[in-house]
Amino acid sequence: MTTLLSASDLQAALELRDLSDPAAGPHAMQLLLDDVLTALTGAWPCALDMQRRRPLVSVEDNYDRLGYAPADITRDARYSRYATETVMLRSHTSAGVPPALRALAGRAGKDQDVDVLLALPGLCYRRDSIDRLHVGTPHQVDLWRVRTSGVDQRRQGTDDLRQMIELLVGTVLPGARWRTSPAAHSYTTHGLQVDVHTAAGWVELAECGRAADHVLARAGRDPRRCSGLALGMGLDRALMLRKGIDDIRLLRSPDPRVATQLLDLAPWRPVSSQPPVRRDLSMVTDSPVDAELLGDTVRTALGPAAEDLESVTILSTTGDADLPESARRRLGLSADQVNVLLRLILRPPTGTLTDQRANQLRDQVYAAVHRGPRLEWATRSPARAHPAEDRDRGIRPPSYLV
Repeated sequence: MTTLLSASDLQAALELRDLSDPAAGPHAMQLLLDDVLTALTGAWPCALDMQRRRPLVSVEDNYDRLGYAPADITRDARYSRYATETVMLRSHTSAGVPPALRALAGRAGKDQDVDVLLALPGLCYRRDSIDRLHVGTPHQVDLWRVRTSGVDQRRQGTDDLRQMIELLVGTVLPGARWRTSPAAHSYTTHGLQVDVHTAAGWVELAECGRAADHVLARAGRDPRRCSGLALGMGLDRALMLRKGIDDIRLLRSPDPRVATQLLDLAPWRPVSSQPPVRRDLSMVTDSPVDAELLGDTVRTALGPAAEDLESVTILSTTGDADLPESARRRLGLSADQVNVLLRLILRPPTGTLTDQRANQLRDQVYAAVHRGPRLEWATRSPARAHPAEDRDRGIRPPSYLV
């Protein structure tokens, strides 16, 4: 039985602003996307077909028609967000490719020649870890050049894909060095990951490949006459690279010092240099521990306050058999649980954080993740004068958590 989103969680997801859509207000992300589309259509004799599709998609389009196997773990409700058994919040903008290809075939006729760049930008919904480069609702764009020609004429190949990469990198990060490495996708052949070199080292920018014949055929295109180049890019990260922003949380900041800078592509001017606040937590969780699912649990527990979290890092995991006897007694974990040492780095992107507030956030994370019988709180209710005794007796969390 598939675990479904609650009505409130679904509504909150659908109400989130899409920064790539001009209809929701101006944002630098739209300028960068426009530059990429201009570069590609300027170099290629093709038409542009921009499509903004709804984030609720059929499971069939998100997975089946792109060639995902029925047993692929990405389908699991731990990683995908299902509204019903057959409808989900898209996990990637590639979910819009099958209906876009079908619409193209319907307009042009399956045997008519076309040369078009399909551009499908928008929000995606997934579980992800918490750090400066990742967010649970990233913006992506799928760019597919679809071209038909005579059976004996040249199909799009490796040279065309390389040109596409050069145009993309030259637009997003002019002058940057780039490299590719093999990558497997169910909907491409000869798949590649594209990395660019930055002051902080190599960073992934995009993934691409030649459109798989089965995707074209399922959408009504004849693979003997039709070929495609497929590229997907994270727009959040691309914008961060272009402007020199080092924290993904800033892209949605309402602070005027930040928001005004996110109306153009000029280099970023830092607005805060607050020191980080660190909180380490030793707790008990069920095994195995998944950093992406843990990140999603923490985001859900903190709600809007998750914006104060710069990163959540698993420092170590230790099973029952590997713990000293004294630690097993103290933690009270069972054989199918592990002791996790978790590090929170708290640093609001534009404000300050008191020690008391940091302790409250630490306790909220602890309450959401800890599964052991012993409780250890950083902040306690004023009515409690003996926190050590409370821990030993399993006293409930502080009043602000319940």
